[in-house]
Amino acid sequence: MDKKMTYDYIVVGTGPAGAVIANTLSNNKKTSVLVLEAGGNNDHDEPIRNSTAAAELEENYSAQYFWQGKGIPQEGLDDRSFEWTTGRLAGGGSSINGEQYVRPTSEVMRNWEELLGRTWSPQNAIHRFKQLERFSGETNHDHVHGYHGKINIRQAPEHPTSMTEKLTTAMERATGFPRILDYNDPHTPLGPFTRWQLYQKLSGNRESASTAFLSPLVVSRNGHGVHGRKLTIRFHTTVLRILFSQRRAIGVEFMQEGKCIRAYSRKKVIISAGINSAQLLLLSGIGPADSLRKANIPVVFHNRNVGQSLRNHTLNSATFSANPNDRALPLNDPNALYSGGAFLPDPTGIAPHRRAVQLIGLGSNGKLTIAIIYLRPKSRGTIRLQTKDPLQIVLANEGFLQDPEDMEAIKNTYRTYIKDIAHELSHIDSSYQLLSPDIDTIEDDAKLESFIKENFDHNHHQQGSLRMAPLSKGGVVDRFGRVHGVNDLIVADASIIPFTVDGNTSASAYLIGYTIAKHLQKVPRRRKIKQYIWEESEEE
Repeated sequence: MDKKMTYDYIVVGTGPAGAVIANTLSNNKKTSVLVLEAGGNNDHDEPIRNSTAAAELEENYSAQYFWQGKGIPQEGLDDRSFEWTTGRLAGGGSSINGEQYVRPTSEVMRNWEELLGRTWSPQNAIHRFKQLERFSGETNHDHVHGYHGKINIRQAPEHPTSMTEKLTTAMERATGFPRILDYNDPHTPLGPFTRWQLYQKLSGNRESASTAFLSPLVVSRNGHGVHGRKLTIRFHTTVLRILFSQRRAIGVEFMQEGKCIRAYSRKKVIISAGINSAQLLLLSGIGPADSLRKANIPVVFHNRNVGQSLRNHTLNSATFSANPNDRALPLNDPNALYSGGAFLPDPTGIAPHRRAVQLIGLGSNGKLTIAIIYLRPKSRGTIRLQTKDPLQIVLANEGFLQDPEDMEAIKNTYRTYIKDIAHELSHIDSSYQLLSPDIDTIEDDAKLESFIKENFDHNHHQQGSLRMAPLSKGGVVDRFGRVHGVNDLIVADASIIPFTVDGNTSASAYLIGYTIAKHLQKVPRRRKIKQYIWEESEEE
């Protein structure tokens, strides 16, 4: 074992979970942490730093900032295929996403708690979010937010435009839900609103996992920890596999500048590679034994759950004409990005207190578009290897609309919410008319279904492929991210989400990373095992 390349912890990935873990563990100046990041540090690049580029970034998927790959054709969408990608740079997906900060609601966290214990209770989740965030905005209950954490959250815009006001009023009248001020307040999870909460500094510049947790106050631009931190980040490194001694993870093998290098860990290997985490486990011999043997990969632990239960929210839209005199964003705040939004329950009345639909107002070129995200899909996808070549893209099947109930839910959203919003919006201002789909399409079942398939878009809310649950309940990792069947290997990112979150996934990834990092910081006291098991489920 190379002593020069041996660390207490090895962390793969600098997205929301990985960056939080690296920062938290290296707070202890005696703890050495190696972080491996496939991309570079692009925090100062204009498209990354400037929030107004957020929408364009998610449409271009340039090789400079994104992994390059495609998922397999989707049967439920007439064999259309979509990009299989996330950020390939410091900060991971948080450096290229749409910047929306949406916590999972208490209803979702109660599901986590029932499966995994008190660690994941709504109360503990709120406590940790408060420790993470530096909130700047308005709320009805100050105690639900944190004001001294590392993640800057800006509520914007302070003064909504006429387009935003008209859309929000129309959504109020159409849905019967009153306008809310703060959708991340557990008391007000449902309703329309004029102000989104964004991962932004007060200047409006992007706040990513990198700027928040791996800033120059933590690590130099060349990847060395400052102020006594034993933290090392190696950029432009592609991790090939996890190294094992028997069933103990002892390090990783990675490629940098054409060289194959090994690094070793004294304590834990932590995989925070997002959509690439399942591939790393499979390449390392953890997964379905039959498929691993076919790929000539030695089996370390047989687990058919690896790469299963992949989930993603659906994404559709409705487009309206708009009043040419109405601005989508304030002149003095283009970083606000969005023209209002709403979180709503299923329009059929099923589970009336749970979020099921997310609406996002987007104004551009004299039009208003409402992005429609269905938050409770039943369809499931899979991630499988093609070969044992670690540089070969995986066979990612997101399984969109494979469960027919998802299509019905999206159709119901158009039939009720969109149709009624269009009616109210046109009464407020006749300039606003529904263009696509038109009312005739919405009222014709076959036409509406065709429209949904043809205009279906891809959401980057992948989650659950390495589910956090007992092995017998489809799990790959336990409640602290420890991989079943092996020792000293942890997965911490959105891939371990056990139940689909009801909003954007980055907040949940931060929560997962921070919760696991705080658990790793604990030093078990000398007491009976039964007592310690009880203690670790308590709040820190």
